[in-house]
Parts: sequence; structure tokens; C-alpha cells
Amino acid sequence: MKQFRPFHFPPLHQVRAASGTLSGTEAPLQEDWDSALAAGYRQGQQDGFDAGFEAARAEGFARGQAEGLERGLEEGRAQALAHLDQIGKPVDAALKALKKLKSDFKAAQRKEVVDLVGKIARQVIRAELALQPTQLLALVDEALAAMPPARDTVEVLMNPEELKRVTELDPKRAKKWNLLADPSLDAGEIRVKAGDHEVDAGCQGRLAACMEQVRDAVAGTEGDAA
Repeated sequence: MKQFRPFHFPPLHQVRAASGTLSGTEAPLQEDWDSALAAGYRQGQQDGFDAGFEAARAEGFARGQAEGLERGLEEGRAQALAHLDQIGKPVDAALKALKKLKSDFKAAQRKEVVDLVGKIARQVIRAELALQPTQLLALVDEALAAMPPARDTVEVLMNPEELKRVTELDPKRAKKWNLLADPSLDAGEIRVKAGDHEVDAGCQGRLAACMEQVRDAVAGTEGDAA
């Protein structure tokens, strides 16, 4: 049979003393925990602030750099365009002057060509009339054919020297009209009068009409080339 050992509870004052000793030990531990917790909170807050500040600073720097670069490019482009515009003005003026000079040169060439053709044509007419002065009578026939019929006598005014030669070379045809000498008329010029009508049947009027056609033809050729 087992032997039981009786248990005696300690006195109440001993229990209270032991309890007071334990509470005094736990108090410093609680204070250390609270202090560490506060320090960790402050450190975390500081670390978060530093990280956020650094991220915001980096983002702001990148955004500012991009905006500054874009603005710089725009200002540089505007300045370059303004500079090119200033440079281009003298160039445009020079091109306009060159274009005008080219146009004037072509106009001068065209005039020289027309004048040369006119001189050659006059020389050919003089030579032809010198060889065959009776061709002037053919001009009279053409002028009368273009005029209304007239019952009055036809008068033909001619240069005195040409009148003399025509009368000598073709007296039969010369008698068809009343040929009159007019010293005011140049060689190759003829005026035909029939009643109230008067026509310039000379070579100068015909030559002027031909030269006008030559001018138009030369101008048209230049326009096609342009």
C-alpha cells in the first residue's frame, strides 16, 4: 500500500510576496517591447518617407527632363525656321531677279529674231521689186478684188521711179488704170482709190501683217518650251 505524503499550501503572505516579485520583473519587459515597437514604427515611417521621396524625385526629374527636352526641341525648331526664313528671303529675291533676267533675255532674243526676219524680208522684197517691178500691178489687182465694185476711174498712186519702170516694162497693163506718181510714197508702196474707197496695197502693210504672225509664232514656241 502506497504511502501518501501530505501537501501543505504555503502561507498567503508568501504567495503574495512571490506574485509581487514576478510583476516587478514583467514591467521592464513590457517597456522594452513598447520602446522597440515605437522605434520600429518610426524607422518604418522614415524608410517609407525616404523611399517615397526618392521615387517622387526620380519621377519628377524624368518628367521635367522630358518636358524640357520637348520644349527645347520646339524652341530650337522655331529658331531654325526663323533663321531659314531670314536666309531664304535674299535667295528668293535673287531667284526672282534671275527669273526676270531670263525672261528679259528671252524677250530680247525674240525681238532680235523678229527684227532680223523683218530686215531679211524687206531686203527680199526690194530685190524682187528691183528685178520684177511689174509685180506691183499684181498687188493692185488683189486690192481691187477686195474692194466693192466702183464705176469711177481707178487711181493708183505709186513711187515715181517705180511708176516709170512699170510703165516701161508693161505699158499695156499700166493703161488699165490711172497711174499717178506720189513722191511721198516709198518704194513698194501703193495706194488704190476707187470712188469713195481707198486701200493701202503696198508691201509695208502686208509685211507688217506677216511680222505680227511671226511674233505670235515665236511667242507660242517660247510658251511651249516653258
